[in-house]
Amino acid sequence: MILNHVLLKLKDRSLEHIEQVQTVLLGLRGEIQVLLDVQAEVNVRPGPSAYDLILITKFASLEDMDEYLIHPAHQEVAKWMGTVLETQASVCCAI
Repeated sequence: MILNHVLLKLKDRSLEHIEQVQTVLLGLRGEIQVLLDVQAEVNVRPGPSAYDLILITKFASLEDMDEYLIHPAHQEVAKWMGTVLETQASVCCAI
């Protein structure tokens, strides 16, 4: 099992915008067969150096994750995220 964790810091850090991004990310649920689970959680302890959201995605294998990354639904969300994202960091692990 593969878990990918992506920390997201947004250009607009207002709660309304953060919740909009959360809704867009959760919209991937059910759209991509290899995506076993998706969570998008809002940071409850914001601050200047904190990230705004964590995106956690789950896959059966790295090959499934690769398939997810090129899927048109993911590509559309990734393109939009590029317009609202200040920075990101990720950790991918096998469990």
